[in-house]
Amino acid sequence: MHTHYILFFFLLIFLPFSKPDLAADHAALLTLRSSVGGRTLFWNVTLSSPCSWAGVLCEGNRVTVLRLPGVALSGQLPSGIFSNLTQLRTLSLRLNALSGQLPSDLAACKSLRNLYLQGNLFSGEIPEFLFTLHDLVRLNLGENNFTGEISTGFGNFSRLRTLYLENNKLTGSIPDLKLEKLEQFNVSNNLLNGSVPERFGGFKTSSFLGNSLCGKPLDLCTTSNGSIVVPSSPTDGNGGKKKKLSGGAIAGIAIGSVIGFFLIVMILMCLCRKKGSQKSRSIDIASIKQQELGIQGEKPTEEMENGSSGFGNGNGNGYSVAAAAAAAMVGGGKGGAGGGGGGEANAKKLIFFGKASRVFDLEDLLRASAEVLGKGTFGTAYKAVLEMGTVVAVKRLKDVTITEKEFREKIEIVGAMDHESLIPLRAFYYSRDEKLLVYDYMPMGSLSALLHGSKGAGRTPLNWEIRSGIALGAARGIQYLHSQGPNVSHGNIKSSNILLTQNYEGRVSDFGLAHLVGPSSTPNRVAGYRAPEVTDPRKVSQKADVYSFGVLVLELLTGKPPTHALLNEEGVDLPRWVQSIVREEWTSEVFDLELLRYQNVEEEMVQLLQLGIDCAAQYPDNRPTMSEVTGRIEELRRFSVRDDQDAPDVVDDNSSR
Repeated sequence: MHTHYILFFFLLIFLPFSKPDLAADHAALLTLRSSVGGRTLFWNVTLSSPCSWAGVLCEGNRVTVLRLPGVALSGQLPSGIFSNLTQLRTLSLRLNALSGQLPSDLAACKSLRNLYLQGNLFSGEIPEFLFTLHDLVRLNLGENNFTGEISTGFGNFSRLRTLYLENNKLTGSIPDLKLEKLEQFNVSNNLLNGSVPERFGGFKTSSFLGNSLCGKPLDLCTTSNGSIVVPSSPTDGNGGKKKKLSGGAIAGIAIGSVIGFFLIVMILMCLCRKKGSQKSRSIDIASIKQQELGIQGEKPTEEMENGSSGFGNGNGNGYSVAAAAAAAMVGGGKGGAGGGGGGEANAKKLIFFGKASRVFDLEDLLRASAEVLGKGTFGTAYKAVLEMGTVVAVKRLKDVTITEKEFREKIEIVGAMDHESLIPLRAFYYSRDEKLLVYDYMPMGSLSALLHGSKGAGRTPLNWEIRSGIALGAARGIQYLHSQGPNVSHGNIKSSNILLTQNYEGRVSDFGLAHLVGPSSTPNRVAGYRAPEVTDPRKVSQKADVYSFGVLVLELLTGKPPTHALLNEEGVDLPRWVQSIVREEWTSEVFDLELLRYQNVEEEMVQLLQLGIDCAAQYPDNRPTMSEVTGRIEELRRFSVRDDQDAPDVVDDNSSR
């Protein structure tokens, strides 16, 4: 009997101190959802584990990451949820409409390393309990309505590397915080005054603008009667006073603005007329013959340096079918006929492959209206509209360094490639001066244009299904190429060489061309995709193709071109940038915001991200084969399809709220 009393006594003592488990995390997330989520959090609440919910990651049977950026959360965060989510390491609620003060139980998240609350409506003073989270590495409270002074409590964050407090209503001076590891700092557009502490003098001027501050990196402070006087300047943001303009100056500015407006309108009208005069027009082969000496060697006046090097719909200026190419073709034909060489006997003929339609010939091609699609690694691509209505893409090769016999042998290998994920080569033309390739035209354009082009109204959102489908199509095409032999590779994989069908399926173009041209044809701009072991662009191994595909996958997921994905320093390439983010355990921050919105496949996205990292491994032996890559993408897409089948239950659950 006494034993039962003793056992009951110990239960009473220790039960209240038992640690929360995944069930408590589950309940806390549901409370959050009912308080601020509304219809925006499409979580399948029928699942017992929240670890598969969008924005939720778990480790050791506890929720460690909660990322809900830009999902239209509103209202105030309820008190009591964070006292259960005690193992959170990353909390991201940025770009929502949350308001009120931060809940005090956030102090229970002692393991928190990354806190992103920017772009909300939080108000009140920055609470003191926040400074008990000593392990914080990244803290972003910018673009809110916080008031009061910057507390010296920020000095408690000995590991802090990022502190963003810009666009709030903070007052007072900047305290001399001893943040030895701080790398990113911004307090611009507040109501701060006084001098910038010496330890913050190494940050950019933009970190302090919009206040009444002085001292390095701003203008030097002056003193008057022992007090600091901040120099007024037209460039000191909201804090500095600007000189008032006289009535005459205002009138002059107004008149100048009107004149400037009319000048801009006139310039735009001239440009439109010029562009209209350059639009597609037909070329008669007879006129080319008459002008061949004068036109030969002419090049397009404007080409898209970063446009599609393939055969999709580009933004290039209207341009008649390669006048220079046409003239040189006729000239080449004459030279061949005069020389009597056997190779020039077919100088005026298109050579078709396999079952390709032969409904047009070279003269039809020369009479076609056309426009420049873009300048790529191996030459300029044109969209050609033939008189019978057929639309093809024509690539005019440059810097071909091999003999005609070698060219024909290699191009026949390219023409024999037959796979649904490849852009087939239909025909080619060879003369001494010109080498043309004829392909199917892809009206949806390239992946590069889709990712980095216009993002205005009417653009199809690039969700998980579209992006993963493009990756799968590209992988299948490259896998087919590699299956043709151990020495067969693409050699120039990049987003502008992945073209899209009407259903946004990825198709690989420009395969086999790296062996036709000299090394000088490969410009520096493809270095972002090039494997570190590649020294000669004409000799690219299959493992190097895998590396380039890995960069392509990272570009798909991040939305960043590989040559511009920088992390506060110049020259950091996309694989290194992604790996640095993953090491800091804030993986989801790398994803394109458009991809994160309303997705329930974050686990699959992370898996594809890891596949891209594996493909872009530094050493070739550590990279998977393309058959392994294709299998992994197929598997994670099958998994996401199974998740999508649960979607109606989720919609019903939310619609009833």
